[in-house]
Parts: sequence; structure tokens; C-alpha cells
Amino acid sequence: MNPVTIGILGSALLLFLLFLGMPIAFVMMFVGFLGISYLTSLQAALPVVAKTVYETASYYPYTIIPLFILMGGFAGSAGITRELYETFDKWFRKLPGGLGIATITSCAFFAALSGSSVAASAAMGTIAIPEMRRFNYAPKLAVGTVAAGGTLSFLIPPSLGFVVYGMLTEQSIGKLLISGIFPGILLSFAFVTIIIFQVKLNPSLAPITPGKVSFKEKLLAFSGIWETLLVFFIVMGGIYGGFINPTEAGAIGATALFVIVLLKKKLSLHSLSASLLEAVRISVLVLFLVAGANVFSYFLALSTIPTAVSSWMAGLHISRYFILAIIIFIYLILGCFLDAISMMVLTMPVVFPVVKTLGFDPIWFGVICVIMMEAGLITPPVGLNVYTLAGVVKDVPMQTIFRGAMPFLISMIIIVILITIFPKIALFLPSMMGR
Repeated sequence: MNPVTIGILGSALLLFLLFLGMPIAFVMMFVGFLGISYLTSLQAALPVVAKTVYETASYYPYTIIPLFILMGGFAGSAGITRELYETFDKWFRKLPGGLGIATITSCAFFAALSGSSVAASAAMGTIAIPEMRRFNYAPKLAVGTVAAGGTLSFLIPPSLGFVVYGMLTEQSIGKLLISGIFPGILLSFAFVTIIIFQVKLNPSLAPITPGKVSFKEKLLAFSGIWETLLVFFIVMGGIYGGFINPTEAGAIGATALFVIVLLKKKLSLHSLSASLLEAVRISVLVLFLVAGANVFSYFLALSTIPTAVSSWMAGLHISRYFILAIIIFIYLILGCFLDAISMMVLTMPVVFPVVKTLGFDPIWFGVICVIMMEAGLITPPVGLNVYTLAGVVKDVPMQTIFRGAMPFLISMIIIVILITIFPKIALFLPSMMGR
């Protein structure tokens, strides 16, 4: 059999094993190993697997992953999530859907400290949903807002999504992180618009919150966001200015938040161990996924499938944007069955060469890709944020959370279209950075 046929059979075997429920990291490694063994030899395949796993685990820049996760853990321990919510509640409570707007804004600010969307959903779910229930917000709007708001941590830096994309495609992680700032702000505004639009159509979804907040109280409320702004500007400002690299930025951010936790006297042995264990758990998960993807990518390269697909698509006399639309549609479908990071590592070996052949900017496509991964966090039946929220709010059915998140999913597609029409939204800040 020719290499392309072997590549197709290997990909089919991978999908079959995935549907059987096997872990994606080990499936990709196993199928990649079998394919390399067939196309070369067993003696050649064994060192490839061993070398890939070792190099992935020992590559110093990848220490950015546990550092970004630690930032989110320390931010939660410091009570920053609650302070953010209380601040924006005072500012937005009189707007239509004010508590929902406060939730989205709090999620956006918390995303500036945490790369984990699951952590953001869990933290905000325990704070915002009881408050919205207290003022008779419709359950669908309340849970949908938190589920969607939590996804912002996958886009707004420090973002685990951009880190994984950079690892898989060998793009500048610093530029990728910076590229998420404007799209993240734009998507936050889109979520707020969705809330206002829904409440205007049906005011019973979100009754006006009683109580009046003076202008002085609003100004004093800003004391609840200084830690977030300080750490964000230190971390992202350092990367943007070229003073520190992303790994150093993660270390500085984690240290700064650790000091804040100490100063607030909120550090406990339980919270410290929980933050460290979460950082280890997610880091090991991601590193095995990347190692598996690299082994599978090596197999696909030997099979020449990426080259064949790229050449075939380049030979089609259709708009490259039509092909991009197909890729986005595929991501939307895959989001129904795979979690965000698994979806990324599974598709990049084939999709990324096609994107480069079509002439799209890799940094720009990284933003498109991460937004589509975000969409996967709230699409049925495997929306990780929805499952997380269902565990926090046990008396709300998952169907209700999925329905509540659907309008926000539509807004993500609209933002993807806007960034496609106006790529400078994603590329302006990275273009101003040095190499």
C-alpha cells in the first residue's frame, strides 16, 4: 500500500479508538507508533516515541503551562473573583440584565489572570448564579451567561489555548497571547450585547435589581480590581514590550499573585495544595496530548497526507475563504464531541499545513482557532464548561445550560466573521511587537 493509503487507514483507526472511549493522547501516540513502524521499521519507531515524550516533557518554555494555571489558582484563593463581581455589580446593576453584564465583565477580568476556562466557570458559578437567582433572573439566562463568560479564559491572555496552539504550530507564544487581547475585548462586548438584547426582548428574564448605588460607592468599588490590572499589565506589558518572555511572565504573574494572597492572609495549606495539584494535573494532561500529537504528526508527515491535502486544496479553483468556512464548520461539529484542547491537537497536523498553503497568517488563524475551541466548551453534548457548571449548580439540568449558552455561541461565530473581514483586530498588537 502507498503511504497516503496507510495515512488514511491510520486516521480511521484513530477515530475508531476514540469512539471506543480511549484517551486521545495515548491513541494518537499508539496509532502514530504503528504507522511509523509500518512505513519505516520498528527500530525507527521506538526512538521516535521515546524522544518525543522526553523532549516534550523537558522543553523549558513549556513550564509556562503550570505557571498560568497557578496564576488562576492563586487569584481564586485571594478572593479576586468575588471582588471583581462586587465591583461590576455596583456599576452595571441598573442596566438591562445588569447582573449578567457584571458576570461577563468579571469573567473577562478574571480571564486576565487565569488560563483555565473550567476554573473560571466554577469560580463564577458559585458567586454569580446565587446572586442572579436571588433577584429572580431566569435560570436559562443565569447559567448560560456564566457558561459563556467562562470561555473567555481560553481567549484573553494568559490563555492556555494559545499556549497549546503555539506548541503545536511552533509559532511565537508571546505574539499569540498578545493577539488575543482585542478579540477578547470584542467578544466580551458581544456577550454583553447578547444579554441586553435578550432582556429587551423579554424583560421577565432579568428583573431590575433593587437598590441604589451612589457615584462615590462606584468609585470606591474600583479598589476591587487593582490586583487584576496590576498583574495583567506586569505580565502582558512585559511580554508586549519585550522585557520578558512568556515563561518569565508566567513566573512573575504567579509570584505576584502569591504575594497578594499572602498580604491578604488568605493562604491556607488546602488552597495551596489544591492550586499546585491542579497545575500538575493540567500540565501532565497537556504535555501528553502534545507528545501524542507530535508522534501522530510525524506519522502523517511520512504518509504525505498533509502535503497531499494542501496540494489538492491549492489546486481547487475556489476562494480560500470558502475553504476556511469549511474548516470552521468542521470545528463546530467536532466541538460537539471533543474537548477544546483535544480538538486542537487532533486537527492541527492536517489543518495547519492547509492554512499555510492558503496564505493565511498563522497568528491570525490562531485567534480563529481558539475562538472555535471556545465554542466547543459550550456546544452539546460534550461542553466542558457546561458539565463543570452542572456540577456547581446541581439543580439545573444540563439541557437548560446548553440552551442558555446558544445565543452566546452565535455571537462567537459573528466575531469570527468580523476577525476574518478585519484581520487587524487580531494582528495589530502583534505587528507592533519586535521579533
